[in-house]
Amino acid sequence: MGNCCSDVPGGKMAVGGTASDHFNSAGPNDAVDNFFRSRGYNGLFSQIELSFSASGLRDRDIISKSDPMLVLYEKGRNGALKELGRTEVILNSLNPTWITKHTLTYHFETVQNLVFRVYDVDTQFHNASVKMLKLEEQEHLGEATCALSEIITKFDRSMALDLHAEDFTRSTQSRNCGKLLVHAEECVSSKTTVEMTLRSSDLEYRDLFSRSDPFLLISKVVEGGSHIPICKTEVIKNNLNPIWKPVFMNIQQIGSKENPLTLECYNFNSNGKHDLMGKMQKSLMELEKLFSSGQGGNFSLSTTAGHNPHNKMLKGRLYVDKYVESVQYSFLDYLAGGFELNFMVAVDFTASNGNPRLPDSLHYIDPSGRPNAYQRAISEVGEVLQYYDSDKRFPTWGFGARPIDGPVSHCFNLNGSSHYCEVEGIQGIMKAYTSALLNVSLAGPTLFGPVISNAALIASQSVANGGRKYFVLLIITDGVVTDLQETKDALVKASDLPLSILIVGVGGADFKEMEILDADKGERLESSSGRVASRDIVQFVPFRDVQSGEISVVQALLAELPTQFLTYMRSRSIQPNV
Repeated sequence: MGNCCSDVPGGKMAVGGTASDHFNSAGPNDAVDNFFRSRGYNGLFSQIELSFSASGLRDRDIISKSDPMLVLYEKGRNGALKELGRTEVILNSLNPTWITKHTLTYHFETVQNLVFRVYDVDTQFHNASVKMLKLEEQEHLGEATCALSEIITKFDRSMALDLHAEDFTRSTQSRNCGKLLVHAEECVSSKTTVEMTLRSSDLEYRDLFSRSDPFLLISKVVEGGSHIPICKTEVIKNNLNPIWKPVFMNIQQIGSKENPLTLECYNFNSNGKHDLMGKMQKSLMELEKLFSSGQGGNFSLSTTAGHNPHNKMLKGRLYVDKYVESVQYSFLDYLAGGFELNFMVAVDFTASNGNPRLPDSLHYIDPSGRPNAYQRAISEVGEVLQYYDSDKRFPTWGFGARPIDGPVSHCFNLNGSSHYCEVEGIQGIMKAYTSALLNVSLAGPTLFGPVISNAALIASQSVANGGRKYFVLLIITDGVVTDLQETKDALVKASDLPLSILIVGVGGADFKEMEILDADKGERLESSSGRVASRDIVQFVPFRDVQSGEISVVQALLAELPTQFLTYMRSRSIQPNV
């Protein structure tokens, strides 16, 4: 599918729209989202190619050196290993560089734990296919594990791992089994994006009482002659000489500039049965020539005269008023260029959560170790984002509580310090959270404004210092916000900053009003002074239990982050310097 979407209301939403809306405005692209989700993709997905080399392997052969082969696994949340692939066998080498590479799909919103095992393949199996080898018959040389996100966040996307013996976890001493070097490359044939402004002239009347309502559908022609839609413009009402908003297409979607595209002009009908007004077939190269020459191309329609179908040339013409090629950097390009995601947390300590000492409280700490909803939300978001934050020092606040012998505070440092708000790692957040429950009295009301302003201050200071950081504030709450307008004011002000806000609602409250803060339906937030947010930075979701194997709602929420990150970077023409 194309990178084109529309925030045109009503029936026209189904028609599609322009990529400029997708990159610069708030409207969700339902058609594109549904296309990817129907194919198993949620949020950001990229194909990653892994290559492998090793050094200092153990020599397990008597006459010659070891004959190593690498096996790659993915480790599930339940600890089960799924084999993803095997390399070839390198004969007589303790420092192999394998030719075989492995491609896998990178999902931002989950932690993909990889396990690498190196085996010495016995001489008698050298002529056998590696897929047929029984690993229990080969000698284990060493293994290593890491998360895929650890590799792709390295500056050169390479990571050196110490190989250890299979029984390393049961041994107090690490045996030196050599090193494994894993290198990741994003599989992208082209990052070049084409922006075009298209217009038509002299289109035909198709409506009885008014002019036509035209829109364009652009499809690529694949082998066999079938057409795959990649882009649509918006509908322009009552106009025979329309000028559509710019559309964007990635050359990788099309294949090459020489590949044919079909451009069809339709008259919009609210019943979904749109009338074809004309079509033409042009490659991107030919469309670029139309732009350079200033000439238009004629639409045609298939007609049948007798038994001989032919194309009738129409008066209506298509012009290319703008044709610009540019590089669209990916989320992984920014990571490779040194950009980071910095995690921040704010926890609701209002009295509506219930007495933390009682089992029915949302803040109850179960002696069995079963995490409450607050702990689960922190863990599920933090375990993903921690890999994108190099120092793993996380600003952490509480709100809506009364510290010992003090007034109610709507933004206090969760670690109890009056000087700094950061804690070390996810475990540091958990420790500060449980400690705060013993040292504050739950109060109220529920105010978001102060914590959002604090997060925005940190983000603005980073921008002023030239920081290459994007901030993610997780707010976990059990109730509806009391200071709605003050929160809107803080969000509108923060929309110009490198900041996204995830709000997770826990408990059984009615969170309908909270959805006002999440502008997914296309209506931008407006401040009390009338200023409109420059972009949507809020995602809200009520926390719920999920069935085994399902992606959690919090991880589904995380899937939106790379798009918000890219929207900010592209709207300010910030490049990753890769």
